[in-house]
Amino acid sequence: MADEQIKPQAKPKSGWVNLAVDYGPLLVFFLVYKYYSPAETEPIAEISAMIRGTLAFMVAAVIALVVSKIRLGKVSPMLWFSTVLIVGFGALTIFFGDPTFVQLKPTIIYTVFGIALLAGYSRGKALLKYLLEAAFEGLDDAGWLKLSRNWGIFFFGLAVLNEALRYYLSFGDWLAAKLWVFIPVTFLFTFTQIPMLLRHGLAVEGAEEVIENPPTD
Repeated sequence: MADEQIKPQAKPKSGWVNLAVDYGPLLVFFLVYKYYSPAETEPIAEISAMIRGTLAFMVAAVIALVVSKIRLGKVSPMLWFSTVLIVGFGALTIFFGDPTFVQLKPTIIYTVFGIALLAGYSRGKALLKYLLEAAFEGLDDAGWLKLSRNWGIFFFGLAVLNEALRYYLSFGDWLAAKLWVFIPVTFLFTFTQIPMLLRHGLAVEGAEEVIENPPTD
């Protein structure tokens, strides 16, 4: 009788925490840069705004990592890697006063994960399953393998897009594109994967997890 009264506790919803951890630092970066950015183009003021925004980005990234550990009980390998690059390249950006370093960070992340996922796929290993710690309930091995392949290709596409925007846009416009282009495109791509994942056993609850936890930079 006692056993019948014992019910497994529902998994706590953490979608808003994941969103805050993934996109909060970037939003802080954008807002701080815009706040200090001069109305008219002034090289010295522009550099100052970029440095202030980068410093805020670094602090926010470390805070996001701590929040992930406290609220989610874990820090994903992708978040560790991204935070290390944000702090390292951010420090170089501040030291040299050159935005190139912080702009290269996404390209490096996208390229590294693209290579890793496609190399794993070529060997029949779904590395995304380990990166996401098998978060998608019910998804079979074939589904994980296809998801790893698709995200690997998509990451390479993002790397090329980042380099193109970095080359053609000003720093401020590139930073805005990170919010208004990369994030919507990432969520759109994530949605396109759901039918395939459902065909490979993903539970309905798992589909919600896919939407809430897309791999990011």
